Amino acid sequence: MFYRLAGIRHTRYAADRQLWPVPVDRAQIAALTAFAAAAPLLLSNLYLGSYLLPWIIWSTAALGLNLLMGWAGQIHLGYAAVMAIGAYSTIHIVRAGLPFELAIIGGGLLSAVIGLVFGFAALRVKGLYLAISTLAMQYLVDWIVSHVQAISGGSQATLQAPAFRVLGLPVAGDMMRYYVALAVCLVVTSFLLNVGRTSFGRALAAVREKDFAAAIVGVDPFYFKLLAFWCSSFVGGIAGAVLAFCYYRAVTPEQFNLDVSIQAVAMVIVGGLGSVIGSYLGAALVLLAPIMLNNLVAALARAGALPMSEEVLSHIPLILYGGLIVGFLLFEPLGLAKVYDNLRNYFLVWPFRHARR
Repeated sequence: MFYRLAGIRHTRYAADRQLWPVPVDRAQIAALTAFAAAAPLLLSNLYLGSYLLPWIIWSTAALGLNLLMGWAGQIHLGYAAVMAIGAYSTIHIVRAGLPFELAIIGGGLLSAVIGLVFGFAALRVKGLYLAISTLAMQYLVDWIVSHVQAISGGSQATLQAPAFRVLGLPVAGDMMRYYVALAVCLVVTSFLLNVGRTSFGRALAAVREKDFAAAIVGVDPFYFKLLAFWCSSFVGGIAGAVLAFCYYRAVTPEQFNLDVSIQAVAMVIVGGLGSVIGSYLGAALVLLAPIMLNNLVAALARAGALPMSEEVLSHIPLILYGGLIVGFLLFEPLGLAKVYDNLRNYFLVWPFRHARR
């Protein structure tokens, strides 16, 4: 069997509450962590900077949004605006002379404060009405960033990210930027993994299911909705700062528009609401699937398997990408995380047929 539950006895509370009680799960996490640490030595700079680095950064952003949408059940269509606040504020703080460690925390705090202001809408409205209020945040931040030259330099301006140091070491090159992004992603992942094991996570789940019932049992929906917006916006601001410093190395207003917010929501929904691994899988699908489909269609066209015009060929990857997302949601509406969970549950009792459904 791939997974062995025999011999695992929960005789202590610590053993019962550990994240990965199954030995194979711990081995998988150790192998993935080792690969992530050794990736700059195993992959070329092209794959490291063009594929792995943006995937890690956007997984961090998806984790922050998933905390709000998956754990707390609140809709947010302005998450790119939160990331923009973190990116621009961190750049200005570093330019003011503060170290990057303090600057990224300051950018996250500013994003959290502004996100908290719009989070007050969640106290009175919910569902589509809340989505519209967060959409208003997206348009408002877009307008302010584009028209206030002290922030961005203008609607057509590009704000370069200054050189920075982490723990006294200069960060230059794809390898160092990758390790900075990886460290931030691991910290955020550790936080999300432990949310469900705390009273904070259980309170968010109660508010998500029915806020009136949560209030009856002593959970304050007012407090925990605001706290969810605060935490999610803080993580989004940090992810925006890492995106600006480690990937783009410059920011423009177009990098954080409404399309980016929709992309972040798609990562969370396709990956799986309330799932840590789902955030990684959703980010991988949304970011990497279009690239792979483009390469596949181009290879088939060069081989003569697709005798079509260039205009038709350019639209085929988009059609396949849309069909891929729809197919995943039709096959498993709970997202890619549920597909993984079903596969894992099957191997828990393999080769026997009485697998848990």
